[in-house]
Formats: sequence, C-alpha cells, structure tokens
Amino acid sequence: MLMKKILATALAVTIALTGCATSSGKVAATYASPLAYQSYDCAQITSESSRLQGRMTELGGQVDKAADNDKVLTGVAVVLFWPAIFFLGNKQQEAEFGRIKGEYEAIQQAAISRKCI
Repeated sequence: MLMKKILATALAVTIALTGCATSSGKVAATYASPLAYQSYDCAQITSESSRLQGRMTELGGQVDKAADNDKVLTGVAVVLFWPAIFFLGNKQQEAEFGRIKGEYEAIQQAAISRKCI
C-alpha cells in the first residue's frame, strides 16, 4: 500500500513538472528569416521593430503569469486533485511568444544589415 502511494506521488510530480507553462525567458525563439524584411526601409523597420517589441512585452507578461499560476496550481493539484495537472500550461501562448521573438530577432538583423542601427 505504501509503495502504491509513493509510486502515485512520483507519477504526479513527474506529470506536474512536464505539464507546466514555461517562463518567457526559457521560451526559444522560432527562426524567422530576415529576408522577409528585405524590402523595408529604415522607417518601416523601426516601426515594425517597435510593434514586435510591444507584442513581445505583452505576451511575455502573459506567459510569465501563466507559469507563476501553474506553479501554484501544481502544488494544489498534486495534493488535492492530481488529474487537474493535465490542464496546466498554455502552449499556444508560448508558441506565439516564440514566433514573435524570432520575428523580432529577424528584424533586428535586417536593421543591422541595412545600417539602420
């Protein structure tokens, strides 16, 4: 009986650690080619860069909030209702954040290559 409790707890903790949302600092940028911005002039690059940076800040806050909430919910779920662990995390937000992060890196590369910076 004790062995089953230990096994169930270990399984719940493993699931909890893999199902949680990731903080924004740990989300990898999705590659975006700087060639997409090849036809942009410096004013357009600056404008798009500002837009992407604003969206990145907004999404980063949401991703970090989800990660913080998941940490709290994971602790509660492990103790009270471990099947709830399967519903933690927001991978769609993380994916969008990674995409925006990649586009931001690409536009920065375009700005450097066009000598806008």
